[in-house]
Amino acid sequence: MTGAVPPDRRRVLTAGAAVLGAAASTQLWLPAAARAAEGPLPDGVFSLGVASGDPLPDGIVLWTRLAPDPLNGGGMPDRPVPVEWQLATDARFRRVVRRGTALARPAYGHSVHVDVRGLRPDTAYWFRFRAGGQLSRTGRTRTAPAPHSSGGRLRVALASCQNWQHGYFTPYADMLDQDPDVVVFVGDYIYESVPSATGVRRHEGAGEPYSLTQYRNRYAQYRSDPDLAAMHANAPFVVTFDDHEVDNDFAGEVPQDPAKQPHDAFTARLTAAYQAYYEHMPVRATAVPNGPHIRMYRRLEFGRLARLNVLDTRQYRSDQATSQEGAQDPSLTMLGAAQKRWLVDGLRHSPARWNLIASQIMMAETDLQVGPGKLWFYDAWDGYQAERNALLQEFRRVRNPVVLTGDRHLTMVSDLKADFADPRSAVVGAEFVGTSISSNGDQDQAAFRAQWDPRRADNPHWKLLDAHRGYHLFDIRRDRIDARVRIVDTVVEPRATARTLAALRVEAGRPGVHLA
Repeated sequence: MTGAVPPDRRRVLTAGAAVLGAAASTQLWLPAAARAAEGPLPDGVFSLGVASGDPLPDGIVLWTRLAPDPLNGGGMPDRPVPVEWQLATDARFRRVVRRGTALARPAYGHSVHVDVRGLRPDTAYWFRFRAGGQLSRTGRTRTAPAPHSSGGRLRVALASCQNWQHGYFTPYADMLDQDPDVVVFVGDYIYESVPSATGVRRHEGAGEPYSLTQYRNRYAQYRSDPDLAAMHANAPFVVTFDDHEVDNDFAGEVPQDPAKQPHDAFTARLTAAYQAYYEHMPVRATAVPNGPHIRMYRRLEFGRLARLNVLDTRQYRSDQATSQEGAQDPSLTMLGAAQKRWLVDGLRHSPARWNLIASQIMMAETDLQVGPGKLWFYDAWDGYQAERNALLQEFRRVRNPVVLTGDRHLTMVSDLKADFADPRSAVVGAEFVGTSISSNGDQDQAAFRAQWDPRRADNPHWKLLDAHRGYHLFDIRRDRIDARVRIVDTVVEPRATARTLAALRVEAGRPGVHLA
């Protein structure tokens, strides 16, 4: 994460459960005879690939899930299966530094989460798994910088909103070439929508997922996208969920349609959705669900250069407002009391040069009303204005706050204002709303401009607005963040041409964002 990217850090695409906080084991890479004694497994157990996530200076989470029949519940025998793993400092595994065996358990979909510790900071590693005599593809990952390091560069990719039916995940092919140190995914990893006969690709199943098996099948389908699989195998992800991992626009334990989903039925759906989410994400044991609850807000440090606060803006929020008066109700909360205290404390006492906040939904105001008056999206931070405004006041005392967001299926880059009711109020931070990977497909750009350009005069804090598919890329240094909006020409075909739509910059000590 420091200095230039050497050639040997480029992508490694060689061929190739739940372990709750499993540390490195001393057990050896088992010989063939010992593996055969475990009992035969169906072919293709590593169909869902490999991944890594949540890098620490001395640790990383390694992930896989055994699923030879991925769209039909997984297809594994109903017994724990030992899975060997290796971590090396070279792609050919001549220098193996950690190895062990983890149990892939039926209760967690035969997923494996290995929390490896005792590693070197800011170091590239390669990893792989073996089960039943079958070898996974090779993955590459990287640890975070040392705790007190303050220089260098961190390259972060921001992604969100990948709807299988709207298109292929082609932006990841370009992201792979850009070689980020870490990918921050801020929600809508899957979509719970019913199969569509008119989609570019069709969702599996016969309807929306409700049961654990149905959610497992939906995640397995998304994991089969080759560009997403390749990106997971080449950089650690830091993930959080939004609404479509469960149910559109849900709030806490309130579904989108309470009349159709009674409370008991919806909490059962939450339980299934959160478990399937954990099973398919490279996260630590702190994220093991407890029924209809999961702990996802957390903090990651990248030396003294950057602190990343990952939010959960779904699980603790009040139900959405339905009017402008309701959106300004001071009793409404997006974060819940405990998460809000955690965030504010982490911002106030941060030693980092840059304080990043991964928020699933947009923080800057979106005034949809052309001319006098206001009209807001109530599902976003605009629907929780008292808490949002209090947080923006905190930003006045925070060093270089930058919010990274998804949800909108648009690129919306904004200055964050102390008071959006007063256009003359101070700029206190910057927000990058990343466009979608595929959601909304290949959008009609002329229609988009006709819809959104008239609103720009009512939203002077917007610095860039666009409706192409893609992702954002950030090169973070002590004195600045250089951001690029990377877009592709299509997601309705499995191959695409990528380019930089715009380059922007945030300068340390100067709140806000401007075109570079």
